[in-house]
Amino acid sequence: MLTTLPSRVLVALAGAGSAALLAGAFAFQYLGGLAPCALCLWQRWPHAAAVGIMVLALLVPNRWLMVLGALAALTTAAIGGFHMGVEYGWWEGLQSCSGGSIAGVSMDDLLNPNAAVAAPVRCDQVPWALFGISMAGWNMIASLGLAGIWLLAARRA
Repeated sequence: MLTTLPSRVLVALAGAGSAALLAGAFAFQYLGGLAPCALCLWQRWPHAAAVGIMVLALLVPNRWLMVLGALAALTTAAIGGFHMGVEYGWWEGLQSCSGGSIAGVSMDDLLNPNAAVAAPVRCDQVPWALFGISMAGWNMIASLGLAGIWLLAARRA
């Protein structure tokens, strides 16, 4: 079915997919109460870039913009794959989010024993999973699919 769609529709579909993944991440954060770790936040930026690229590519259709959209999707897929590997203990994560970082906590709160300071969100823990796949894993899978749609659109342009 995707192979019969025009390039413009594929661009809109790929960009809307990134927008939907961003909306889902914000819903988990603000409605579900799941605070993001550093790697979760890093996965959001390429999706935001893909949404911007979609707008540009719809206004000025250009094969290279579509390739940039695919690169944005592949970037977030790579970060998601790395994050998933950290969550499942396949490799070491970043010290800043797997080693109990205190980044973002003020000096006053650190010195005040009565301050209510939330524990840092760790990148090596799976806060939510579906069918044994973490949110980072689902982001990787979906983003690989979106990259394929971007590349199909570029091929059609």
